[in-house]
Amino acid sequence: MESTDKRTAASTPASESALLRPSTAASAEYSALDFVLRVLLLAASVSAVVVMATSKQTERVPVPGFPPNVRVSNSAEFNNSPAFIYFMAALSLTGLYSIITTLASISVSRKAKIVLLVVALLDVVFLGIVASATGASGAVTYIGLRGNSHVRWNKICNVYDKFCRHIGSAVALSLLAGVVLVFLSMISTFTLYKRIR
Repeated sequence: MESTDKRTAASTPASESALLRPSTAASAEYSALDFVLRVLLLAASVSAVVVMATSKQTERVPVPGFPPNVRVSNSAEFNNSPAFIYFMAALSLTGLYSIITTLASISVSRKAKIVLLVVALLDVVFLGIVASATGASGAVTYIGLRGNSHVRWNKICNVYDKFCRHIGSAVALSLLAGVVLVFLSMISTFTLYKRIR
């Protein structure tokens, strides 16, 4: 009877340490996944900004009210639309945020609950910012692609095809950044939950 009690007492600390090891391993996996996703967020947001900034095309277009052979040179640029300017500001800020949080995830101890809380909240805020910028730019891009016959807004992508391809690619990259932010906010919230549980 006494030897059985000794065996149980001796096996209890080993079983507790075995239970703690998977939690530590899972925490390390979540930290590595968090780091990879933050680097992917940086790549997607910076790529979207670069593609949007290089979206310029100049074409000769007809002038309304003049004969069809009268054409003037006209440029399409991202700064012609407030939605695209907002897109540039939002994605640039998101890229800066991803740099700061990537460096913070490397240097700051992940055990600090206040850091986890701030990062979890900021992930949700930046998700909202990126989603609104993507939606606004996507709506303007769709009007440029299809037009709107009800209010007589003409499509422009048949004339400025290169410009529209750049804008569409930038919107797709920002959509990727939004998806990455969804996963980051889920991971941050789950990690915070594990720390306070």
